[in-house]
Amino acid sequence: MDQVMDQGMDQVMDRAIERAVGPFCPHRVVVLALDGLLPFELGIPHRIFGRPKDALGRHLYEVVTCSVRPPGPVKTDADFSLHVGNGPETLATADTVIIPASYEFGPVYEEGVLTDELAAALAHLRPGTRLASICTGVYVLAAAGYLDGRPATTHWADADRLQRLFPRVKVDPDVLFIDDGDILTSAGVAAGIDLCLHMVRRDHGTAVANDVARRTVVPPHRDGGQAQYIQRPVPDPQQASTTTARAWALGRLHEPIQLRDMAAQVAMSVRTFTRRFREEVGVSPGQWLTQQRVERARHLLESTDLSVDQVAHDAGFGTAQSMRQHLQAALGVTPTAYRRTFRTAGKAKKAVLRT
Repeated sequence: MDQVMDQGMDQVMDRAIERAVGPFCPHRVVVLALDGLLPFELGIPHRIFGRPKDALGRHLYEVVTCSVRPPGPVKTDADFSLHVGNGPETLATADTVIIPASYEFGPVYEEGVLTDELAAALAHLRPGTRLASICTGVYVLAAAGYLDGRPATTHWADADRLQRLFPRVKVDPDVLFIDDGDILTSAGVAAGIDLCLHMVRRDHGTAVANDVARRTVVPPHRDGGQAQYIQRPVPDPQQASTTTARAWALGRLHEPIQLRDMAAQVAMSVRTFTRRFREEVGVSPGQWLTQQRVERARHLLESTDLSVDQVAHDAGFGTAQSMRQHLQAALGVTPTAYRRTFRTAGKAKKAVLRT
């Protein structure tokens, strides 16, 4: 009897929240599996988008995989194949399509043209579908003409070939990923995780994305503009690292932080510290601090009722105007608009619980 009553209350709650924030409909992500795919990269979208849930425990995304052929085996770059249970018509149901890396694109990779089979599959896409690629998946988007005149990236080792084959694409070989609105591209392997987390953050805010990152045991945020190829990703054991300085700075983002103070934490000169920091992190100390403060501001705007002035202070921007400028540059929205976007559902649930 108690179980029946609980189920009834759950249904009442669902209907009340639907009235407050609209009917629930998970965002459908379709992953296009091509011959020669890398199993690791195929798994990234399923792992990242399969995690987020709303306040009622409902999955925010529905993730499926499809092939350019009827259901059946798709070869990987390893010594096994995968059975894919959906054909190309599944692309017509997608809100987002993700194309992982593959090295058996044939004419796409060698000549920059789509095969008839791939062109027929892409014809199923609906206008307005968000498109994303991981690593060499970008070649498919470029060959289909989606990237003409637009910025894109791929693994640094493939960037020159991409630019030669598709001169109309604005290839940037140095960044982790590029968000150009309805089309997003990323560098190889781990950068695909960064890209997918970025899309979750863009869709549902930093709190949801950070929760996914914690559950996946990966860093919650690496800015898209961070360098792909970092000279010293693991510090030489004979040389000092800037890790301690970064931890020190994260603990006092609300305070003014001078470069010389960060350098002093690891007993380096400012010049040595700046060089070592860029080698290890891929951006300058100043850029890194701004990224961390933007992330702190996003978290506070989503999770607290602090005034914009107080959020600006606690995030280390000093003034609301300074924070507004930085958020506008990083996200294209004002602090008030950001808060309104990512707190609507949570407030609706609280209002229902109070009634």
